[in-house]
Amino acid sequence: MMLVNWLISVINRRIMKLLVALALIAYIACKSIQEHGETKIEQRIDEVGEVELLFFTQRYPPVKFLSEKDRKRILITGGAGFVGSHLTDKLMMDGHEVTVVDNFFTGRKRNVEHWIGHENFELINHDVVEPLYIEVDQIYHLASPASPPNYMYNPIKTLKTNTIGTLNMLGLAKRVGARLLLASTSEVYGVCIKHGCHLAFFLSFQEGVEVRVARIFNTFGSRMHMNDGRVVSNFILQALQGEPLTVYGSGSQTRAFQYVSDLVNGLVSLMNSNVSSPVNLGNPEEHTILEFAQLIKSLVGSRSYIQFLPEAQDDPQRRRPDIRKAKMLLGWEPVVPLEEGLNKTIQYFSKELEHQANNQYIPKPKAARIKKGRPRHI
Repeated sequence: MMLVNWLISVINRRIMKLLVALALIAYIACKSIQEHGETKIEQRIDEVGEVELLFFTQRYPPVKFLSEKDRKRILITGGAGFVGSHLTDKLMMDGHEVTVVDNFFTGRKRNVEHWIGHENFELINHDVVEPLYIEVDQIYHLASPASPPNYMYNPIKTLKTNTIGTLNMLGLAKRVGARLLLASTSEVYGVCIKHGCHLAFFLSFQEGVEVRVARIFNTFGSRMHMNDGRVVSNFILQALQGEPLTVYGSGSQTRAFQYVSDLVNGLVSLMNSNVSSPVNLGNPEEHTILEFAQLIKSLVGSRSYIQFLPEAQDDPQRRRPDIRKAKMLLGWEPVVPLEEGLNKTIQYFSKELEHQANNQYIPKPKAARIKKGRPRHI
């Protein structure tokens, strides 16, 4: 029955495309007769034929073929966001059927528009605080604002997404027998896991829901919001625009950054593993904030200078993930060199600046996270 419904859906989409193309041919034919006579009709139809050919041969990234038993139906909440859209790319190219759910609070349709129309892809404008009824095999629950300016803009909304939204996804997983991967944050590193993770583990133990928890550390790459207030985006944006690179304190604080493709591979490995306890996904290679600012300045070729500002009292002096569990149980570790990832991200930001300059919008770097009246690096 499911196969029949799928075939009907595919056929209906193709019929609609054909009807649109035929209507366009008829319109141009009539217009040609009125304006130029019958001699122009054939030429106009040829032109429409080229349009129709493009219409039916929309090019997508290469997609692997999977048999019915190997192809999974996968739901990604927040799938139009920074990490979610890259995860969508990987799962689509691996040959799975992917449904992206996003309310576009921070996600952007343009991040996944290259898949729209593909028979394995569906995009749903939906807020996860409302129940969702869909048949899936796996759920990647990434729906939550991640950057401070976004989750502090509407903290109640963020809280509802992380609690009610998580409950809804756990309920969906229980109803359809799906496995759920919950994206957690490195902010809980070393302390008790709260709210969404507690809910996930409770249902995992009490209701038999299969849950995987990824504790995600600093990640960067293309499709980041340029003004999200993070160290990478701030430094790159400041360097490209010739503004001072702002470092809080001496810059001796250390951070570790992973490229987004490494994180995506880690998420997929964790989802398909038997590891039910939280797993750290990050890069253990540390760099000081000052080193990082100097590196970005060099890669951009910027003449910006580094501006030192007062250090925040609660700014962590070190943030380095322990990924021994991921290496041992998942066989996963970051592989993209820092400079390679930064060059790709700089190239993306540069194109975004050009695009936005043409639209008369120039983004400005947001101040680092403000807590107790003082900013800090994130």
